[in-house]
Amino acid sequence: MLAPRPWAAEILHVWFHLLGPDDWFRGGDDVDALLERRFAREWHMLHRRPAREFLTDPLTAQAAVLLFDQVPRNLFRDDPRAFASDPLARAIAKGALDRGWDEGLGQDARQFFAMPLMHSEDNADQRRSLRYFATLGDSFVLSFARSHYRMIARFGRFPHRNDVLGRRSTDREEAAIKAGNAW
Repeated sequence: MLAPRPWAAEILHVWFHLLGPDDWFRGGDDVDALLERRFAREWHMLHRRPAREFLTDPLTAQAAVLLFDQVPRNLFRDDPRAFASDPLARAIAKGALDRGWDEGLGQDARQFFAMPLMHSEDNADQRRSLRYFATLGDSFVLSFARSHYRMIARFGRFPHRNDVLGRRSTDREEAAIKAGNAW
């Protein structure tokens, strides 16, 4: 089944069929260029729309979560815009998960539905992320959810974002970054 919106069908195809785990989590210039060429226009056109516009069907919601959570991290590395559409991605993800739209999807698709919760600097979102990723049965991905949760529980924010977002880091946050807590 194809997503009813062309951009949504395209992003799902690119993300899950042309790209793979190395591209998703390690990225690189080629992946960034591909995503910019294919989806920058859509991100700019749609990132200020209300979440309800993307909660019309499961595939549109899934594509929108990718467009507003994952894609800007590739388009805008070392730029505050990398996180600009996080609230929208979270709202869509929560709406889709509340509707059970992740059920029946494969492991990779399910994890990306909940990734905005892992990326959130809100404790309640982090707790929901932990519960969700625990149900997936993937200890590797769950370890990332736990490490994200620990950073928010400890600092109330992700210290590795401080420079990009113009926030001053504490000595403890700097130590956490140097210890490898910069996903």
